[in-house]
Amino acid sequence: MALTTRFHRSSTARQSAVEKDPPNDAADNGEPRRRYPLLGRVLTALACILVLFALIAPNRIEHLTPSGFVRIPVEGLLYVAFFLALPTAATRLGKVVAVLAGLGLGLLTVLKLLDMGFYSTLNRPFDAMLDFPLAGDGYDYLVDTSGRPAAMAAAIGIVVLIIAVFLLMALSVRRLTPLVVRHRAISRRAIVVFGVAWAMFAVLGTEIVPHTPVASRSAAAITASHLLQVPKDLRDAREFDRLAKVDAFRNVPADQLLTGLRGKDVVVTFIESYGRSAVESPGMAPQIDAVLKDGSNRLHAAGFTARSGWLTSPTAGGGSWLAQSTLLSGLWVKNQNLYNKFIASDRMTLNGAFRRADWRTIAEAPGVKKDWPEARVFGFDKIYDAKHLGYRGPRFAWSWVPDQYVLSHFERTERSVPNRQPMMVEMPLTSSHMPWNPLPSMVDWDAVGDGSIYNTMTSGGKAKGSSYSNAALVRTRYRKAVEYSLKSVISYVEKYGDDNLVMVFLGDHQPIPLVAGQNASRDVPITIVAKDPKVLDRISSWGWADGLQPGKKSPVWPMSAFRDKFLTAFGPQGAAATTTGK
Repeated sequence: MALTTRFHRSSTARQSAVEKDPPNDAADNGEPRRRYPLLGRVLTALACILVLFALIAPNRIEHLTPSGFVRIPVEGLLYVAFFLALPTAATRLGKVVAVLAGLGLGLLTVLKLLDMGFYSTLNRPFDAMLDFPLAGDGYDYLVDTSGRPAAMAAAIGIVVLIIAVFLLMALSVRRLTPLVVRHRAISRRAIVVFGVAWAMFAVLGTEIVPHTPVASRSAAAITASHLLQVPKDLRDAREFDRLAKVDAFRNVPADQLLTGLRGKDVVVTFIESYGRSAVESPGMAPQIDAVLKDGSNRLHAAGFTARSGWLTSPTAGGGSWLAQSTLLSGLWVKNQNLYNKFIASDRMTLNGAFRRADWRTIAEAPGVKKDWPEARVFGFDKIYDAKHLGYRGPRFAWSWVPDQYVLSHFERTERSVPNRQPMMVEMPLTSSHMPWNPLPSMVDWDAVGDGSIYNTMTSGGKAKGSSYSNAALVRTRYRKAVEYSLKSVISYVEKYGDDNLVMVFLGDHQPIPLVAGQNASRDVPITIVAKDPKVLDRISSWGWADGLQPGKKSPVWPMSAFRDKFLTAFGPQGAAATTTGK
């Protein structure tokens, strides 16, 4: 009897102890242990902040303001409603859904961060199907401007950040979901209140910040836009293939190509980031316009005339090769996939047309620092890349070779050679490539030499003070870089130009939005300079403005239209149009 009583008391005590301290149940339900209640509350608050950030944060840096977070995310309301409708017994399913939702929010956050970066540099959102190859170009840019150790540190940091975002979002949703289930009554009331408020704000279209509705559905909208981008990219590719097969000049006999330029040296010069904002933005236009006006006067005094217009580039902020291939191919090459298609095609480029018509075709390409196998498509007889320009001076951040040196090299190596055939030259100049610091300055042409004279202008080629936090300073540096590039081209024509030189210079794209503005167009100036009046007579019907500066009302063409207009103007049809005054 005594033994039975002791056993009963012992069992009762053990049962009471279990009821008072169920640590495993709390852990299994996703609740934090109550040993450190303050820490648990802090972690819960941080989890809530992370989830709300993922749901309502914008995908553009300029919209990232405190008032922009005063929003009600409909996706969050639907998620809570789903768990309230889920049977209590479906605990395991709820855990799986919570983790998957967290990973989905992690992906959404990464996409938003990528969009912020792409809008800030290329003025467009990230394209998941096409933009991953640009990671290599971004790494190379950091190596050139900041050094390899800094580039490697940045690459590692980005990978760690992406992993952390996915992990923290999954843990955050996993932590918050049991609270919703545990406090069902409060959660239901919150859903009703916020649901009614969301519907009311949606009907009224309430916005505290422009383009940021209080009734938010941005998470779903951004996700949908990225998903819909895939079929759009596929449609663009099919349309590109169709247009690439249509070429009015493919079968034109060589003796009927470019008849209006026989005996001329034609130099097509791309000035990096020389956009419409450079000649129209109030903060930059007065100085740059002064350079263009002075250049027009000097060239006119030397017997040259010029006409200028506008082209719309397929890219902005970067992607120079897309603009260059667009102008030379007559196709709208707006992304890397279309560029690859163009490279794989047999499209006749402007360079190729000159080569067929018996011009020597040359590329002065200081921006090419690696192998360039696709150069064969453009039809060059000779390529001078960054390593074969004979330059012995310092590097200027991303731009290894100053523009004036490139022009001087071309004159010494190619154009001054006696008894040569006419040349067509593609010359992308890079001194106005960001970060626009340090910069070279103009020197006497006879002193350029092998570039050693530039050794006193920079230290190690690293970008000094290249932070983009000071927008006014960045715009000033950009303006000075464009001024230098323009002065180099103008001065070259003034010193070395003759009756047989035709200089075409244009921008490849607008600079980054920090400089050009968030809503800037993609227009770039283009100018043709020649001493022979018959050359510019061929383009008299184009409506371009006289001088080196386009007029505000000058026509704007897509950059892809230039090849056909140029080949028409300087072919037999162009001569007929000039004769009849059309």
